Amino acid sequence: MDSGRYVAVLLIFSFISTAYPQSVIQIRPENHNSVASNLIYGGRRVRRDDSLYCDSWRLSVETNDAGEWSQIPSRCQGFVEEYMTGDRYRSDSEVVADASLAFAKTIEVAGDGKDAWVFDIDETLLSNLPYYEAHGFGSETFDESTFDDWVDLAEAPALPASLRLYRELKQLGFKIFLLTGRVESQRNTTDKNLLNAGYSNWERLILRGSSDTGKLAIVYKSEKRKELEDEGYTIHGSSGDQWSDLWGFAVATRSFKLPNPMYYIA
Repeated sequence: MDSGRYVAVLLIFSFISTAYPQSVIQIRPENHNSVASNLIYGGRRVRRDDSLYCDSWRLSVETNDAGEWSQIPSRCQGFVEEYMTGDRYRSDSEVVADASLAFAKTIEVAGDGKDAWVFDIDETLLSNLPYYEAHGFGSETFDESTFDDWVDLAEAPALPASLRLYRELKQLGFKIFLLTGRVESQRNTTDKNLLNAGYSNWERLILRGSSDTGKLAIVYKSEKRKELEDEGYTIHGSSGDQWSDLWGFAVATRSFKLPNPMYYIA
C-alpha cells in the first residue's frame, strides 16, 4: 500500500472513532470512596460488594439460571432477610398479582364451571416467613420435621397480593384449585390455615397421596394438572413460587412466578 493510501485509511478510522464514540457501552468503575462501604440489613453488616453479588444471585434464581441449589450463599443471608421482610418483596409480589389479574380479565369465562386457575400454597398463598425468620432465611439445611411442626400450627399468614388476586379471580368466575406439595395427613391443618388467612370457596385442595411419594414436584404437579384437563377443565392461569409449580406438561395458558430466594424445589 502506497503512503497516500495508508494516510487515507488512518484518517477514515480516526473519523469513525471520533464520530461514533458511544457505539460500545461504557461501564465506569464504581467510586468506592463516594459512598459507605458497608450496608446494614436486619442488624447484620453486609459488604457492599456482597449486596451487589446477592442481588445478581437472586436474579439468577428467579430466572432459573441458578439451576438446582440447596441453600442460599452464606454471604447473602442478610440480603435475603432484608428483601423478604422489606418493601421489595411486597412490591414484586404486587407486580406479579397485577400481571396475573390483567391476563385473567382478557379471558371470556364460559360460565360452565370449567375455567380454572391453579395456585400453589407455600410462598404463594401462604407465607412461611415466620418459620424462615427462625431458620436463617434459607441459609440452614432444610429440616422437614421442624417445618411440619410449623405447618401443624396453621399460623402462616396470607400473602396480601395473592389474597387480593384470589378474591378477584373468584369474582371473575374462575374455579380455583389448590395444588400443593403438602401431604394428605396435613389436609385439616392446611384447610384451617387457609380459612384463617382469609381464603375460602376453593374448588379442590390437592395434596400428595401415598402414590405420589418420592415424585419430583414438577412430575407430581404436572400429573395433577393433567387430571384436571382430563376432567374437562381449561387451566388458564397458574401461580407458584417455584418453577416446578409451573413447568412440565399440562401447563396453564399463562404461568406466573412469584419471588422466592429462600429455597428451591425440583
